[in-house]
Amino acid sequence: MGTTHGLWPKPNLDLENEVRFYKSEFAKLRAELADVDFVVDELVTTGEEAARLRDKLSDVDGILAIHFNIGINPMLNELLQSGKPTMVFAVPYSGHEWVGFGGLRKQELGAKMDCLLTSDYKQLATSIKPFRAIHHLREAKILNVTCRSSGSYAEAVKEKFGTEIKQTSLQRMVNAYNSINDEKAQAEALRWIEGAEMVVEPSTEEIFKSCKLALAFEKLLDEEQATLMTVDCYGSMHQPLCQKYAYPCIGFSRLNNLGLGGICESDLSSAMTHILFQGLSGKPGFISDPTVDMSNNSIILAHCMGTTKMDGPDGPAAPYKIRTIMERQEGAVPQVQMRLGQKVTQARIIDSSKLIYFTGEIIATPVSLEHVRGCRTKIAVRVDGDLDKLWKNWSHGLHRQTCYGDITKELEYFCRFKEIELVNEIV
Repeated sequence: MGTTHGLWPKPNLDLENEVRFYKSEFAKLRAELADVDFVVDELVTTGEEAARLRDKLSDVDGILAIHFNIGINPMLNELLQSGKPTMVFAVPYSGHEWVGFGGLRKQELGAKMDCLLTSDYKQLATSIKPFRAIHHLREAKILNVTCRSSGSYAEAVKEKFGTEIKQTSLQRMVNAYNSINDEKAQAEALRWIEGAEMVVEPSTEEIFKSCKLALAFEKLLDEEQATLMTVDCYGSMHQPLCQKYAYPCIGFSRLNNLGLGGICESDLSSAMTHILFQGLSGKPGFISDPTVDMSNNSIILAHCMGTTKMDGPDGPAAPYKIRTIMERQEGAVPQVQMRLGQKVTQARIIDSSKLIYFTGEIIATPVSLEHVRGCRTKIAVRVDGDLDKLWKNWSHGLHRQTCYGDITKELEYFCRFKEIELVNEIV
């Protein structure tokens, strides 16, 4: 967005040269934007030119509007009329319009607008992250292996985000399991065994069965063009699938490592949060059962199923051991050694209108937390704020999802664009 008559930041600003400059900046971010299609890539200099783009914008996930110089309000107002999530990117000296952006955000016209006012051009990639998350959720399909209906929750997330939740029968899961070639399952088991620091309790046969189920998960996702698998492993599927065939833990970890999703216990809220994390950060979540330690302002997040590639599918793999599920003394799970000093974000999408979160830093992992109590994979997170407030504010069940990095700003952008209440649990 730029005007041919604007006198600030300087008269006769060469708008075409500005376009070329931004194209060069986008080229530097090619890897981060490899999945992005800019279906409209145009310079607009009047409100009328912006209005003529309305039809082209009808199917986009969001609009990135780059502010060149003074006088862009007519163009911006036309873009906002589209009702699409809109991020305004403005470096210092772009123009004086920023003084009105705060007020505009409070109006109905600017309800789905946010701004990045920065000289850091790498933030152009950040501006796309909420749009990516919106797209991922809309295109996502969750397979839920359970005998229990997801009913009204599935309907609510479909309406709000576009995500499809499909119930999958035990028989179909068993059929997929039985269809997996034993040699392929054995090769997968060998990869997990050879990659582990050690195998502590599980037998080779138990790991083989877990890997056979893991390959069955991938097969079902392929057949359904789905992105995430969850199983009612402590409920309706515990005896008929987990005890009779295999526990799903390695299968979930494997899917997370691939950039897909595997979620314990048919926890659909955690499944939605997992997909959101992938869209905003490119990284999976770690589902957990928390317990509090006031002595060092930390919350211990523990679950038996850990994911080795918490940095994302292209990142390094963390060390792991293969263990049994602690409270069952059965199955096979990766006990993952996460990274000390790593900033993390914990969150949970509650329903179609609320998201809760808090942030912190990992200060201890299984090496220092290892004892006979609690789940296999653990991280103690020193919270950013008063832990006393966190436990007193705690609501909406036990589970939280954790991802690497402080993604507070990305959550803020996403929640604004999707008109969701964002609640910091430590405030």
